[in-house]
Amino acid sequence: MRKSNKVIVSCAITGSIHTPTMSPHLPVTAEQIGAEAIAAARAGAAILHLHARKPGTGAPSSLPEDYARFLPMVRAECDAVVNITTGGGLGMTLDERLAAAKWAQPELASMNMGSLNFNISGAAAKITEFVQPWERPYLEMTKDFILSNTFAQIERGITELSEAGTRFEFECYDIGHLYNLAHFRDRGMVKGPLFVQGVFGILGGIAPEMEHLLHMKATADRLFGDDYYFSCLGAGRHQMPFAVTNALQGGHVRVGLEDSIFLEKGKLATSNAEQVAKIVRILKELSLEIATPDEARAMLGLKGAGNVAF
Repeated sequence: MRKSNKVIVSCAITGSIHTPTMSPHLPVTAEQIGAEAIAAARAGAAILHLHARKPGTGAPSSLPEDYARFLPMVRAECDAVVNITTGGGLGMTLDERLAAAKWAQPELASMNMGSLNFNISGAAAKITEFVQPWERPYLEMTKDFILSNTFAQIERGITELSEAGTRFEFECYDIGHLYNLAHFRDRGMVKGPLFVQGVFGILGGIAPEMEHLLHMKATADRLFGDDYYFSCLGAGRHQMPFAVTNALQGGHVRVGLEDSIFLEKGKLATSNAEQVAKIVRILKELSLEIATPDEARAMLGLKGAGNVAF
């Protein structure tokens, strides 16, 4: 793993997992997503991982026009790196999942590195009434759902997005996903420095145990040597412990309402910026420095904000 005295803080503003019922603070309108992203950047996030939502219902959207409602505002009001999802919403086709990133040509796009059972159905059992009719079936269907990222799908996504100079946040939900990434690296389809995001705590992926974090990092060290940066996220209550532990090992962190709607036990986070401010404060108290957006660009070899299409 490449060593740096600067910690890259990523913030996942709104994803495809949490629904409007789960938290009144989840941004669902374009104006809310844009404002939350800008505030997170001002709180210290160098990278903003962004999903869009459909107007009116707040359901996950892959439409470029829904991203166009907030991306120009984000770029105009802050200098953070914009990272567009290619995971999209659960059940979307590959064409749908790639559409926004192909249109926006961002500096960074997420790329899930393998298929997996992706089960968040347990959340539905904890809720008696939903705000929107799509929420309950969306959650419950994941009991019988595979998040598909075959080798052919990954190859197509990497090929089409690389044409615009977009680089990737490689999301690895299990150890095997690191070997999938090594396969594409060995074929010359991706080049270092790789930005690897370990994802811990999704039912169907690797469990949120600290031993697994150490194992994943050690495996990545064997596969990629010093040609990668390792970031991680812990879902739900594991968010902050995993972030701090990884940063203390020289790695990088991701927080945000996509991964956890809480700030601490029993207390909902009122914003993405609140989570960013908390991890920034903790890391600074541990004498760790926070990377600026331009420092993150230099570390990851990104093309620069002036070369995006929004």
